[in-house]
Amino acid sequence: MPDLFGHTRAHLAARHALITPGNHVNSAVPGITGATTIVLINAAMGAKFAQLLVTFAAGGRAAPAAGDIQTFGYVMAGSGALTVGTTKAQVGPGGYFYAPAGQSWSLTAPKAGMQLTLFQKKYVPLAGTAAPKPVIGDAARVKGVPFLGDPAANLQTLLPDDPAFDMAVNLFAYQPGGHLPFVEVHVMEHGLVMLAGAGVYRLEDSWYPVQAGDVIWMAPYCAQWFVAMGKTPASYLYYKDVNRPAI
Repeated sequence: MPDLFGHTRAHLAARHALITPGNHVNSAVPGITGATTIVLINAAMGAKFAQLLVTFAAGGRAAPAAGDIQTFGYVMAGSGALTVGTTKAQVGPGGYFYAPAGQSWSLTAPKAGMQLTLFQKKYVPLAGTAAPKPVIGDAARVKGVPFLGDPAANLQTLLPDDPAFDMAVNLFAYQPGGHLPFVEVHVMEHGLVMLAGAGVYRLEDSWYPVQAGDVIWMAPYCAQWFVAMGKTPASYLYYKDVNRPAI
């Protein structure tokens, strides 16, 4: 429902942001056609990565030029034909892929309404370590584990825990009332999209009601905490930078 008085839940601060579906404005992104593309997080905000939401029309296509950018993609809804390098697969909701820097990828023949969340960043090589290989997977086949032993918070790790990777992407699912066990303050930057349910996210000294479709950016050392609210489980997909020297 449109708000005639200019109200929004969105908020942009120096070190965190909340963007809701009601704030979306389309952007033209090279390599993506027949789709609406929302640039939700990028360097203009102060981030060191980009997060995009792509919604395809029938006949749409994504085939960005290969370069020094690595890409993780997660299918939010719908289905399409995915190619990463020479590997092809049909992907549907919960399907995901990782294309290393310098590796081509494409998404073709999408059903109208297919949605894809993308995380992109420049790859940072690690001396003595080979570059990561492409990944194609299905979240339904990834075993979750109780986070720090709490059965009300289930964590699924979608990319290999390998020093070659300088990004991680995980799924977090909470039962109603489930929450992070403490307020986290750490060096890792986050990009996050709520997939289902609702809750409250603490970002620094502010508390934000959040629900499916909301996107959050957290800069390094942004104090953060989440609790699932309501009568149904809540879940989100999130990115973080990992495995590189502190200095």
